[in-house]
Amino acid sequence: MTVSINPNILREYDIRGIVGDTFTEEAVEQLGRAFGTRVVRAGGKSVAVGYDGRLSSPALAAAAVRGLTACGLQVFEVGRGPTPMLYYATYALNSDAGLMITGSHNPPDYNGMKLMLSGLSFFGADIQDLGRLIEAQDFENGEGESAQRPLLNGYVERILSDFKPGRDLKIAWDAGNGVAGEAMRMICDKLPGQHSLLFEDIDGTFPNHHPDPTVEKNLVDLKKCVADQACDLGIAFDGDGDRIGVVDSQGRVLWGDQLMVIWAKEILSRQPGSTIIADVKASQVLFDEIARMGGQPMMWKTGHSLIKSKMKELESPFAGEMSGHIFFKDGYYGFDDALYAAIRLISILTQTDETLDSMLDGMPKMINTPELRFDCPEDRKFAVAEEVKARLAGDATLKVIDVDGVRVVTEDGWWLLRASNTQPVLVARCEAKDEAGLNRLKANLVEQLEASQIAAPDF
Repeated sequence: MTVSINPNILREYDIRGIVGDTFTEEAVEQLGRAFGTRVVRAGGKSVAVGYDGRLSSPALAAAAVRGLTACGLQVFEVGRGPTPMLYYATYALNSDAGLMITGSHNPPDYNGMKLMLSGLSFFGADIQDLGRLIEAQDFENGEGESAQRPLLNGYVERILSDFKPGRDLKIAWDAGNGVAGEAMRMICDKLPGQHSLLFEDIDGTFPNHHPDPTVEKNLVDLKKCVADQACDLGIAFDGDGDRIGVVDSQGRVLWGDQLMVIWAKEILSRQPGSTIIADVKASQVLFDEIARMGGQPMMWKTGHSLIKSKMKELESPFAGEMSGHIFFKDGYYGFDDALYAAIRLISILTQTDETLDSMLDGMPKMINTPELRFDCPEDRKFAVAEEVKARLAGDATLKVIDVDGVRVVTEDGWWLLRASNTQPVLVARCEAKDEAGLNRLKANLVEQLEASQIAAPDF
């Protein structure tokens, strides 16, 4: 009998669908069989499995375990926790692979999977191959077994082991009812200073606000808490704890690229000349500051899996994305972990009298748009970026960077147009030194979109 799954759930970086519709227990068991088959054929014998705080996650994790054990694998069930806890489990338990049931920051009716094999992200063509294996029912067979290996305590202890005590801080924390809440509480109970915790209770309906700290409206409660409690800073997490958001004592957001300047300075003071990677959406300020501080800046494609692979290739100690995925190989394992990133930021602040506010004030000022996302048919999105690139070829007044879509550098600054790897949308961003320059960059972008018969975003 031919069995298939909806191909739309097989994304570039992970697997994601609507629970009970495109992402069912049957589909997850089949995906477990397919991933387990890839693990066995790679010579693997064990897989760690974890799940997030969504209502559907425990049952879906059980379905994944059934699929994996049917391939003859040993499964370590590490329990509920952040996605980085699952990544950590592959090292702590020396497992050959990892499978996390998580919907990340998506709405409550979504869920999905993030995968690791042999210490590397499992993405792109490898994820597409799972669909082929399911279609052909080309599976390995065996009688595996599963064992409970709860790991939350060990994960929290590992994070805390890198904390550097110094001056006490007042910090507000917001887990957004995501799965990072329990670990956040455990960490704060052992940290010095004063801590105000928001929405630490794990609730897959996300009753207070959506757990995505890169959308500023989701930080309203955190900003209010920082102001009311006169905190030094506020820290927020996404639904599965692999992305961080930060505000200073004035409630100003420090985006991923601004935070990276702070972490990069500390790392480069110990590892001068290191290559530091940021995605194509990051501010030019970050790349310039890395170079000024003695590092080697590297602009790379957006996507946590792509960044992690590039880090390994270049032996980079540190990388990050605008979206708040932050990767420390310096002292850690090289995967994106928002709780660990928080500890590294707090440790920097405890070691100095300088405030987070003054660190932000000391950065070069640019004017930029947020990340703009607008609809574009799936079969057109990559073509549009190629069309723009072709039209701009030969213009000596421009520098066109095509590492991921097109990033066009002019005298005013730069604008970016790239296709999303996960949705039928185009992504744009502009950055300039002043408002007049930003308006010219926006006009350049709109002109190119109209030439490709695409409706421009609402600026």
